[in-house]
Amino acid sequence: MLSEKSVRLGTARSVIRELFEYGKSRAAIVGAENVFDFSIGNPSVSPPAEVNAAAIRLLSESDPVAMHGYTSAQGDPAARKMLADSLNRRFSAGASPDDIYIATGAAGALCGCLHGLACEGDEFVVFAPYFPEYKVFIEKTGSAMRLIPPDIENFQIDFDALSLALNPRTKAVIVNSPNNPSGAVYSEETVKKLADLLSERSAQYGHPIYIISDEPYREIVYEGFSVPWIPAFYPYTIVCYSFSKSLSVPGERLGYVFVPQSANRDEPVYAAVAGALRSLGYVSAPSLFQRVCAECADLTADISVYAENRRLLLDGLRSCGFECVEPGGTFYLFPRTLEPDDIAFCEKAKSLDLLIVPGSGFGCPGHVRISYCVPTDRIRRALPAFAKLAELCRAK
Repeated sequence: MLSEKSVRLGTARSVIRELFEYGKSRAAIVGAENVFDFSIGNPSVSPPAEVNAAAIRLLSESDPVAMHGYTSAQGDPAARKMLADSLNRRFSAGASPDDIYIATGAAGALCGCLHGLACEGDEFVVFAPYFPEYKVFIEKTGSAMRLIPPDIENFQIDFDALSLALNPRTKAVIVNSPNNPSGAVYSEETVKKLADLLSERSAQYGHPIYIISDEPYREIVYEGFSVPWIPAFYPYTIVCYSFSKSLSVPGERLGYVFVPQSANRDEPVYAAVAGALRSLGYVSAPSLFQRVCAECADLTADISVYAENRRLLLDGLRSCGFECVEPGGTFYLFPRTLEPDDIAFCEKAKSLDLLIVPGSGFGCPGHVRISYCVPTDRIRRALPAFAKLAELCRAK
């Protein structure tokens, strides 16, 4: 007998992956230039030149046995020191190498945090719209996901709903800013208000409520917006980071968990995360890219391409009658659909070879996610298809 849940997860791809695979099969029929695929968040700009240069240098100058060998379970000590130094330079984080666990991307980091924190009966709070794998990750720990409805006017936090949801079983709140799928960046006012509420409830319940700050898009942020460093506002914050988007190296699966001393003072949180990652088999992340990413930790790929794509797409959609909150970061737009059923809306789009993802999968029906980390020419060529989609909806 097998785990029915695991079989279901293994045989049913996410909506995003289904669309991505459909796009590839459709391109083989009508030509790739005629399929406007905005389904998946796969960075389309090159890594900074320093990334390849570091990899080549490390491979050519280092002992190959050591370079391709296991590191310490939590990561190479020199790499962890470079990451701590980077956090200290940029955020005055007070980080030491022993506060950092190098993980296989933000997903590995998140799973380590969730499994390290979770006890029977715990709840983890998630804000819609949210990355769908959160539910999978949380439920795998045996805990429950408590979903806070979206504030669709600006995609900040609905504090009335959050206040009602918090209870003695709340173990942590997951914050994803800049947000996938909305692109929203939580303001400093929002972060301060969240910190105050969680401090109050932590004292009331007699145990810390942690913030797990999921930050794979931290560096993908546009003019006029800034991303608050959450540990500066709330001591019980654990940071999960990935270099996939900032350095455009998603296939290298490299990120880290940062557990500040302030989050570690009441309970051995770092040890719990490390133990969870051990039990999950997430030890000794890819050794070459531990060192490459650590050397390049202060760098970001050229996001001017994303900025131009954002401008073109936002202006084009608004000219067709779409309503969309301006995204402060990431490479996603999350406009409202032009009819109530976002799934039916995406099927109409699909008939035009326009591949966009229903907001229902992110806990926010009536919206769609459009991933604009694509060649700029694809956006220009797709704008008439978006206009045609708007006409189809108005003709109903």
